[in-house]
Amino acid sequence: MTSTFSRRNFLAGSASAAAFAGINAVASSSLLGATKVSLPGIQLYMVQAEMQKDPTGTLRKLAAIGYPYVEYSPLGLPNATEFRKMVSDAGLECPSGHFIVGMGEINKQLDDAAAVGVHYIISTIMLPRPLTNAAGVMEQLNHLERDDFKRMAAKANEIGKSARERGLQYAYHNHNVEFRSFEDGVTGYSILMKETDPELVKFEADLGWMVTGGADPLAIIKSAPKRFPLLHFKDFAILKPPVIELGTDRQQQIVDLGQGLVPFKRFIAEAKKIRVERYIVDHDPPFKSQTALEAAKTDFDYLSGLLAS
Repeated sequence: MTSTFSRRNFLAGSASAAAFAGINAVASSSLLGATKVSLPGIQLYMVQAEMQKDPTGTLRKLAAIGYPYVEYSPLGLPNATEFRKMVSDAGLECPSGHFIVGMGEINKQLDDAAAVGVHYIISTIMLPRPLTNAAGVMEQLNHLERDDFKRMAAKANEIGKSARERGLQYAYHNHNVEFRSFEDGVTGYSILMKETDPELVKFEADLGWMVTGGADPLAIIKSAPKRFPLLHFKDFAILKPPVIELGTDRQQQIVDLGQGLVPFKRFIAEAKKIRVERYIVDHDPPFKSQTALEAAKTDFDYLSGLLAS
């Protein structure tokens, strides 16, 4: 599978091996003996530049930091089967992945997901109407109306049904645009939850984007805990919610976990109660004062510490 898809293109950096040679597989002694599921994974978009240059080396460095699993992102890698082998050779797992679901031929997307070996096939974004040009992505996302969310829900149900027939599980990943509120106080996200089949459509809650959009992630997740097997951990520095439009300036305000406005400690406590399956670092570039791999270690140390407490 070859893909030139980049989340940066749609929604608008390398460390040496020596720098990580001495990193232990688990940073804190309190995490010794922890299961792979109770440790955080990482969305590979965070290290996309490193993956494109040296996928094997990058995966091994992530494993050395302590990550037991990764979440796939379309990064222009030459072949899904080769990627799957690289992940295995690095001692990692890949239980979930982002694909261009809903924006291409669904059977091809499902084939790609099966080749990578994921269980959860996740849409990075969902568009209500066919795409005519690249600039149209932001135009659609920043001007979604009630009927658009209804169309997106119907499309999600179709994708979920096709995924289920392949033995896969579809999940919807949010940004902040889903929390646009309409006249009666209903949000786009609540429409998606209400009008999708709970068995066919799960959700990967991006906590940072939820808070940025003015939502209460705890209230949402507690309202339907079985629909949230995956959580994304992203933090923002100076945004004052609600911000319900996407733009490149938003990415400039993403910071290391625990350094921004998102109250992760509260989310972790609740997530443990409802037995969330996966906790995933999702820290978008650019990185101003550190490399992507250094940021990956900082975020791992923070989130694994919370999970161990």
